[in-house]
Amino acid sequence: MSTPSARAEVLAAAVLETKMLLARYLAGFNDVTHVRQVPDLPNHVAWALGHCALTMHTVAAKFDGRSLPREDFVTGDGTQGSRDRGVYDTEAVAFGSRPEERHDRFPRLERCTQIYNSAADRLAGAIRQADDATLDKPVPWGATGASVPLWALAVRMVFHNGFHTGQIADLRRALGFKSIFG
Repeated sequence: MSTPSARAEVLAAAVLETKMLLARYLAGFNDVTHVRQVPDLPNHVAWALGHCALTMHTVAAKFDGRSLPREDFVTGDGTQGSRDRGVYDTEAVAFGSRPEERHDRFPRLERCTQIYNSAADRLAGAIRQADDATLDKPVPWGATGASVPLWALAVRMVFHNGFHTGQIADLRRALGFKSIFG
């Protein structure tokens, strides 16, 4: 494979920026509130972190061909995630899943954050290994299997992570947390 392109470097850096940007919104959450559900808001923090990590790993696999890390995810029926083992069940955080306020089925906050960060690192690393021809390669994505170039999936992950960070910001307000801006 040739040297990564400037485009790959920019895309990888953008994915890595989502780690810091999302982390700012985790201030004040703990191992109880990270699975707190609030009426009229769709997700809790543990779900958002696991969902974004699962999605980033799915995109990374389109670059590097590797499967989900078994130390972070199990594939079950949505109930196999574990606080004690520090793993997510893929079905509990997949698109269309419904977050539950269950401490036993989601990792602790620190572990959720670690899994998210690891997924961002993997995706950024996979992007950095891509030359321009790889970035332009069309791959199937989404429920329809529409063809999307890999570079566009990288951009979508930045948007996707930002979208769920916005949900965490809404959750912070609903729970009465102080603003992250002081």
